[in-house]
Amino acid sequence: MHQLFALVLAQKDLSRAGDLFSLEDAEIEGSLSEALEQIRIISSSADYQTNDNDQAVVEICVTRITAAIRENASIERHGRALVALWESCLEHNLQPSGRDEDTPHAKIASDIMSCILQNYNRAAVMALAVPVAVKFLQRGNKELCRNMSSYLSLAAIAKADLLAEHTDTIVKSVLQGTNTLRF
Repeated sequence: MHQLFALVLAQKDLSRAGDLFSLEDAEIEGSLSEALEQIRIISSSADYQTNDNDQAVVEICVTRITAAIRENASIERHGRALVALWESCLEHNLQPSGRDEDTPHAKIASDIMSCILQNYNRAAVMALAVPVAVKFLQRGNKELCRNMSSYLSLAAIAKADLLAEHTDTIVKSVLQGTNTLRF
């Protein structure tokens, strides 16, 4: 892993996290999957929900990683690691708090969702992503569901067969009130 990514993630060093944006994408390209795995470990820790420093470090790192993946069109190379982090968010609370504020894991899920599902025309990526995407429909976060429905509509146009096996889940979600899923 790139030395700066390793330092920022190992020490959860918020003061150095912004420096990641000074690196060229090519410098960090080989480190992205490993960094995503470290982020998954950090975000799965018992105190992550209440640790503002760790949340800020993770948000900055996820933003840097997704930007590099978009710029380098390297979603196929890092898709598995992205989907693994995205799926790990399902193990945590995704419901907005009383202040209508997203939880830390909902923020991660939202950032990763857009990075992954904007690649709806890449069958290999969608094969990894769609099974996870439909799981989010049952989690009750209206904003995630609304965004997910837009992306799943695009995926249905590009590669309908990937959604076919998830039709029951999608229909149940519509029947349970996820009105945004009406394609």
